[in-house]
Amino acid sequence: MTEPLEPEPIDPFVEREKTAPAADAEAVLSVRDLRVTFASDDGPVKAVSGLSFDVHENEVLGIVGESGSGKSVTNLAVLGLLPKSAQVTGEAFYRGRQLIGLPEAEMRKLRGESIAMVFQDALAALNPVYTVGNQIAEAIKTHHPERHDREIRAQTIELLDLVGIPNPKERVDEYPHQYSGGMRQRAMIAMAISNDPDVLVADEPTTALDVTIQAQVLEVLERIQARTRSAIILITHDLGVVAGLSDRVMVMYAGRAVEVGEVDQLFYDGRHPYTLGLLASLPRLDEEEQRLQLFHIEGSPPSLLRVPPGCPFHPRCRFARLPSPCSTELPLLRACGELSHTAACHFAEEMASVQPEQLRVDVSR
Repeated sequence: MTEPLEPEPIDPFVEREKTAPAADAEAVLSVRDLRVTFASDDGPVKAVSGLSFDVHENEVLGIVGESGSGKSVTNLAVLGLLPKSAQVTGEAFYRGRQLIGLPEAEMRKLRGESIAMVFQDALAALNPVYTVGNQIAEAIKTHHPERHDREIRAQTIELLDLVGIPNPKERVDEYPHQYSGGMRQRAMIAMAISNDPDVLVADEPTTALDVTIQAQVLEVLERIQARTRSAIILITHDLGVVAGLSDRVMVMYAGRAVEVGEVDQLFYDGRHPYTLGLLASLPRLDEEEQRLQLFHIEGSPPSLLRVPPGCPFHPRCRFARLPSPCSTELPLLRACGELSHTAACHFAEEMASVQPEQLRVDVSR
């Protein structure tokens, strides 16, 4: 049987995070010092550790990282969708209203209307025994019980048309198994935007879709944002998706943010070795880059049961300086030239001279 969580012991070798900055009053969603811990038979699993970020109106924030970095858990915690066994602390303000610890009855009023989520596996998220149209209509009826069924059906058809479902008047009465993978994903987006939410969380919306369908799904998200001016949190491991849609990017590793900045800042002036490694692993189409072998980051992400002391990335980092400070001091997010660009690396200034292509090997020799 899983034992209850105990208070986190103080580690004298790790510098504790400074007090998180005050919430941004202009942000639609403002998260401060978010921590999520799960109890397990082997000990506490620290899925998210001291995460802070803001999302503004009409902005797309891309959250990037390997599987297990805490991307999805972060947003499930904000939406109150984690199991009761999860220990969630910190603050999450939606237009100034605290969400962490909000009673479930109050959270239900916000979830789906003010903050909505497109889940990763559309086939699992849709109920197979109800038509797609019924499920979208239910999302509308839940928050607007006063509306007539005929009006809701008309809106459902309009939503399916908006996200690019062909023949929406016929397709509205079909079941999820009658939709293709791309159509199910678009139906999930239609359900999420049915009440014009201020914040839309898209969790890996292009996973398992071919390149053509991926482009169509991203085009749908762009079209929706242009119409509603909603804030979008785009969770993905695909930097190509981030480059095409996001305004700002937060790179996560082992439950922490290791770099945050505008898209151009991260792609052309990355300051964290993990970010540079991700960029170096992207295939390039220009002729000069085709002779360079794609880079791979050695090793695997750390177990969240036993995160390495100091910088969590240091066992895989080719720029790490051991034994200190990389293996003993936890680097905090700090500005890298511009206030909008921050990185959690002891040597972020030196990383300015490193380009992703320098990590690749020339295979033409």
